[in-house]
Amino acid sequence: MAHEGVKHDYHLVNPSAWPLVGSVSAVALALGLVIGLKGLFGLPKGDWWILALGFAGVILTFIGWWSDVVKEANEGDHTPVVAIGLRYGMILFIASEVMFFVAWFWVFFEMALFHHVRATSSVDDVRAAWANWPPKGIETVPAFELPLVNTLTLLLSGTTVTWAHHALQTGDRKGAKIGLALTIALGVMFTLVQAYEYNHILTEKLFYGPEAANAGLYGSSFFMATGFHGFHVIIGTIFLTVCLARLMNGAFTPKQHFGFEAAAWYWHFVDVVWLFLFSFLYVIFGSGWGH
Repeated sequence: MAHEGVKHDYHLVNPSAWPLVGSVSAVALALGLVIGLKGLFGLPKGDWWILALGFAGVILTFIGWWSDVVKEANEGDHTPVVAIGLRYGMILFIASEVMFFVAWFWVFFEMALFHHVRATSSVDDVRAAWANWPPKGIETVPAFELPLVNTLTLLLSGTTVTWAHHALQTGDRKGAKIGLALTIALGVMFTLVQAYEYNHILTEKLFYGPEAANAGLYGSSFFMATGFHGFHVIIGTIFLTVCLARLMNGAFTPKQHFGFEAAAWYWHFVDVVWLFLFSFLYVIFGSGWGH
């Protein structure tokens, strides 16, 4: 909160313990994962209590820190200059997320576009593994079944969140609530359909087979890209759910609703990433068109 008697557009925050709590929790989360998987510091493999504590601390930090930001907004600390800084911060965060997904697209394109180069290797196993993409002997996910349903679901959700945003800007709070609730429902639907798809892949062992010498690479790149996207959908759904709860409690005005804007930007980012995933992983290279 700005100091009394000081007139400027910047928000000088009060001392907060959340950065320290968040840092300690993040370290505990990372170490807990290592301990649970491999064992460390004399603690046996399969001991997950440190991971649980770290996870709980991170969640507590999220809730506490963001609650403080909401209180600051309600108290009028988010001046136009501060609001611009918040927008820049969200834009940079989304840009970092874009680069995160670039890494997964990069490795998939490396294997899909240049597998023939490695197929000239003098090592028999390497040559066999890279001879085809998708690897010979595996069955890929049909693009125009569940993936198409999820594509339409996310496209529709992008429409409903835009409707909600426009309604909020024009003072139509009822329309904003309906549009936001529909977006959340569509986000949940996407997650359920993807969970069903993953279960089908694992049950039917689509990425396995006696001839699938390179199936591990295909499955890894597929699950990392689509799985992390699914995780982002869950985060975005939670983000929008918090916005709906705030909207129901009287928060947001036509002129001040950056929290909602940030959630909408994030959701559109999720939509765009999925369009790329559907186009390349499922349709072009997943179906064998990229051979």
